[in-house]
Amino acid sequence: MKKMAVYLVSLLFLIMALNCRGKKVEISPEIASSDEALFKLGEGYLKRDAEKARLYLRQVIDSFPKSFYAQRAKLAIADSYFDKGDEGSMILAAAEYREFISLYPYSPYAAYAQFRIGMTYYKKVLSPGRDQTKTWQALAEFKKVITSYPLSEEAKLAQEKIKDCEERLAAHNFGIAKHYHKVYAYKASTDRLTEILTTFPNYSKMDEVYFYLGDSYYKWDKTDESIPYFTKLVSDYPKSKFAPKVQERLKEINTKLAEKKK
Repeated sequence: MKKMAVYLVSLLFLIMALNCRGKKVEISPEIASSDEALFKLGEGYLKRDAEKARLYLRQVIDSFPKSFYAQRAKLAIADSYFDKGDEGSMILAAAEYREFISLYPYSPYAAYAQFRIGMTYYKKVLSPGRDQTKTWQALAEFKKVITSYPLSEEAKLAQEKIKDCEERLAAHNFGIAKHYHKVYAYKASTDRLTEILTTFPNYSKMDEVYFYLGDSYYKWDKTDESIPYFTKLVSDYPKSKFAPKVQERLKEINTKLAEKKK
């Protein structure tokens, strides 16, 4: 009798919550007393009425917190926000995924939740040249997948996203560096280009980085500091479109150095 009373009270709260939102539904005590039945009821509403679905799913979590279906319900709620896609929903999705990891740290779905946190930021990243806050946030969250769940399938997916985030961030820095180079702000351009070398060594346009870094030092009258970067470009990227120009530049530098020794 005591268990039945608990189920009836839970049922009452669920109906009240739904009615408060203007959604009148009927649910039997049999469904309210079953974590699986209640979960499937909520799951069935996800595509038709996500708001109503979340009410059922939260009831699974509240009534059966240690149930396997409670974990699935928590993820379903997070996914429902994620699928909506707008900025506010992504914030809510990230919060739900974080709470999932906190509640179920050893769950086989924890890696998935962490990866999806990264995706809530990744879905909102802006193109190079614009604010890269979301890209940095996504990168940090994807790295957590690698460190916390290195053997998971999500770790492999995260690695690909990390490469893309780093490429975007490097491209952003490179665009700024080229602007500084164009306006003769060589100290600023070398700072940005050096940051790419140290932080994003796998950038796809590294030959251009070496060229502009060497050229910035050269035009800044720091010829000795330009030589290693020009040499690196020619040796590592002989087919680069900048290679012929750099080879001529190196010949010019060597000629000047030879004249100084005379």
